[in-house]
This record gives sequence, structure tokens and C-alpha cells, in this order.
Amino acid sequence: MLGHRQLGFDDYLEILRRRWWIILIPAIVGCVGTYLYSRTLANEYTSRTLVLVEQQKVPDTYVKSVVTGDITQMLGTMQEQILSRTRLQPIIEKFGLFKDQKGHAPMEDLVDRLRKSISVIPVKSLVSTSEGALPGFTITFTANDPRLAQQVCSEITSMFIEESLRLREQSAVGTTDFLKDQLDDAKRNLDAQDAKLADFKRKYMGSLPGNTQTDMNMLAGFTSQLDAVTSQLSRAQQDKTYQESLLAQQVAAWQASQKPGEVHEDMLQLQLTALQAQLTAMQGHYTPDHPDVVKLKEDIAALKKRIADNTSTASTKDKPAQPAQPAQAASRLEPSAIQQLRFQLHQTEILIKEKTAEQVRLKQQLSTYQARLSMTPGVEQQYSELTRGYQTALQFYNDLLAKKNQSEMAMNLERRQQGQQFTIMDPADLPGKPSYPDRQEFAGAGLGVGLALGVGITLLLELRDKALRTEADVEHFLGLPTLATVPLINGWKEKGKRKARPGKNAEATLGLGTSA
Repeated sequence: MLGHRQLGFDDYLEILRRRWWIILIPAIVGCVGTYLYSRTLANEYTSRTLVLVEQQKVPDTYVKSVVTGDITQMLGTMQEQILSRTRLQPIIEKFGLFKDQKGHAPMEDLVDRLRKSISVIPVKSLVSTSEGALPGFTITFTANDPRLAQQVCSEITSMFIEESLRLREQSAVGTTDFLKDQLDDAKRNLDAQDAKLADFKRKYMGSLPGNTQTDMNMLAGFTSQLDAVTSQLSRAQQDKTYQESLLAQQVAAWQASQKPGEVHEDMLQLQLTALQAQLTAMQGHYTPDHPDVVKLKEDIAALKKRIADNTSTASTKDKPAQPAQPAQAASRLEPSAIQQLRFQLHQTEILIKEKTAEQVRLKQQLSTYQARLSMTPGVEQQYSELTRGYQTALQFYNDLLAKKNQSEMAMNLERRQQGQQFTIMDPADLPGKPSYPDRQEFAGAGLGVGLALGVGITLLLELRDKALRTEADVEHFLGLPTLATVPLINGWKEKGKRKARPGKNAEATLGLGTSA
């Protein structure tokens, strides 16, 4: 009557007592059957090797590795390369794997079967490490022969180690070559920037931003020199005018003393020349309306009129014109005072010529420095752009040079096998017992399936059973209290076993009374 009322622990024990053989027989049959089936399967042996990831021997603070990336990702890439047909087919031919199937199965199937027999399992770290760190991995290979499994596992492990070294060296060499090419480009760019900067400096020599203060100082110095030279030139011109006037007066007095009552024509010409020179000097400092300038112009006009009168008087007397005496001859006859004045006048003229040339030179210098200062803002902007471009190119070149040197050291480190590499911790072992099939697991699985089947059959039989076996059954289904129970008698019990229908309870229960 299972399922029609809630059962207790005693009820389940009673069911187990009645149906134990139904549960036990399938369990025994399942256990023995699966064990016998496992004996028919071919033994497979698994060889296993442990590979550790050994970190770089030189600290990163001295030589930083150029091989970056997650070691797990790198391991996955190597696994795909090593488990390719190109790498696995030579192993099949070398060790003679799958001899019984070589003539019947294509090579692709044999390679796929070998690939499935190889397992690469990363080892989990027992302590927390940096992200992407992998302590090691395990390589396993399964074959029908233990010696063959060991040999193939060792071969595959060697392939992983060689591939790791090749990939790391290839990555280091590729990085170094790339940095060399970039460094060459940066060097050409730096040379071009340097040439532009040099041309700019030659073109705007003296107008560069760093020369502004110097140019201003030079401008102030040349201005002071120009003022001084101008003052000296003005004084020299005044001295010249004075000396010419004094010389004209002394020459006139001397000639008057030589020919009393007659003014020589050459003397008048000398006076006129002196007055004109004095007028020229005064016009350089005063305006035309200045009283001194006006008076000097009147004196020159009167002197010109006098010269003209003397010329007309000489022509009326029909006197032949006397040739002018050379200055050298006059000077030999002149007194020493007049000669001294002529020498001073000559020195003054030389000084005026020198100061005039110096004044022109200083004005040119001032113009040059003024032009430089006026160009300074535009030149400074262009110079800043060129300098910024040069500094950027120089910094980029220096960074690439440092990286290239670092990459070369890392490449040498990889070639000497001093970088991160795979190390065999446990070589491929020779399996002593088969890894498949595990006959104890097969037997245990058969036992479990048999027990489950027996419990299922028992549950089905109990659900179909309609017998009332306990007082609880009578009270639950009939709703009447139990007044008495009749115990079974051994003889009648034996007889009842033979005549009782299936599902009949061996104990009689009498229930009388009214329903509750």
C-alpha cells in the first residue's frame, strides 16, 4: 500500500525485509557484469610529465623582457602549433603508431586520434600570483603500450620546450629588428630637423630669441656712440668753419700788407669759400631764418658783389688776366701762422671725413639691429616651432635608442636561455598499471546501476500491492479501531505460505467496532 499513506522507518525496514532479494540480485548481476565487460576492453596506459615555468634569471629591473603576453595564451598558441598535422605526422611515422590502421584509415584520422590522446593541463597555483602567471602545466599521452606512451610523451614535451625557446627568441629578434627600423627613421627625421634648425640660425643670425637682450644692449651702445660721433662731427665742422674764417682773415691781412691799397682777387675768393663753408656748417644746425644764418648770407652776397666789381674794373683797363698762383707757391710765401692754420684746417677736414664715415657706419649698424629687433617676434615663433619639432624628434630618437639597447640585451638573454623558459620537473614516467579501463570503477558503477534497478522494481511492486499488513493500515483504510490481533501459528504459517496468494499478509488482524 505504498503511496497511500505516510510511511515510517519501520515500514521501510519491513519492505526491505520482504523484498531484499529483489534489490540484491540486480546489484550483484550489475557489478559482476560490468567487471566482466571491463576485462574485455583493451588496456590503455597514460604517461605523464610535469613542466614548470621558470622565471627570468636576471631581475626585470636590470633587463626587462620584450616577450610580453599571458603565458596561458602563449601555451594555447604553442599547443595549436604542436598539435597540428605538420608536427604530429612525423611522430606517427617515427614511433609507428596505429600500425593496425595505417592501411585502412587516412592520415587525417590517425592525426586526429593522436591529437585526442594528448592532453595539456595547466597547473593551478597554490598561492596567489600576479595576473597571467602560470606555475606550470602537465602533458599526458595515452597509448596501448606503456613504453610507447612514455616515449611519445617525452617527445611531445621536448617539442613544447623547443617551441617555447623558438617563439621567445623569434619575438625578441622581431622586436629588435622593428626598433632598428624605427630608429633609422627617427635618425633621418632628427637629421632633417637639425638641418632645418641650422639653416634657420644661419639665416636669422643675431635675430634669434636668445640674442634679443644682446641686440638691445648693442643698439643702446651704438646709439650712444652715434650721439658721441655726431657731437664730435658738429664740433669739428664748427672748428673748420672757424678755422676757415680765421685763415681768410689772416690771408687777407697778409696780402694787404704785401700790396697796400689793393685787395687781391684770390683773397676775395678765399674769403668767399670760407664764408660758404661756414654757411654750410651753420645750416646743418640752424634753420634758414636764424639771425646768424641770415647775416652770413648777406655777407656772402656783399662779397660776391665786390668780386664782381673788381672783375669789371679789371676788364675796363684791358689788363691781361693774371694766372692764379698755385697753393703750394703761396704757402711757401705765407707766414708760419697762416701755414699753421692751413695745417689745422687740413687736420680738421680729415677728422670730419673720419667722423662722417663712422657716423654712416653706426647708422648702418643701428638700422641692422633695429631690423633684427623688429623681426624678433616672427622669428621667435618660427624658432619655437622648429625647436619644438627638433626636441620632439630628439626625445623620440633617444627613447627608441634606449628601447633598442634594452631589446638587444633581452635578445641576448633569450639566446643564452636566461629568460623565462620551460623546465621539466617530472620526466615522462613509465606507467605500471593501465589508466583505462579502471575495473574497480566499472564494478562500482555496475553495482550502483543494479541497486538503482532493484530499488525501482521494489518501488513498483509496492505500489501495486493492495494488502493490509499492520494496524496502521487497518485504521487508515477502514477507519475502525483494532480490538485484537491473532498471532500466527508455526504449522498454520507453513501451510499458509504454500496456499497464500501473492501479496497476502502472514498475520491476521481482526478489526471490529464502529467507525470513528
